Amino acid sequence: MANLSVKDVPEELAERLRQRAARNHRSLQGELMAIIEQAANETEARSVATPAGPAARGPDAGWNARRVIRRGSKSIEQIATEHRARFPQPIASGPSAVDIIRADRDAR
Repeated sequence: MANLSVKDVPEELAERLRQRAARNHRSLQGELMAIIEQAANETEARSVATPAGPAARGPDAGWNARRVIRRGSKSIEQIATEHRARFPQPIASGPSAVDIIRADRDAR
């Protein structure tokens, strides 16, 4: 993992960053990492040309059309898209949850 260093940060700016970190319940290091990650993701998103419109926003767009940034997880929209791709038709039949629970309870 790389180490980065920022030198000669004005005290006023450092204090504002500390306050921002406290508001977000993060350490200063965690807040700086979140800022860097967001900036890198925004730069990446701008470099890819995408058509306008709600359908063109993709599964990473939140309710206000801004990209949702997550670390190590998928958004609801991504999961729904993957699920629809794997299972295009709804399940027509199968055991109900009530029947499964009854059978399990009766087996004891």
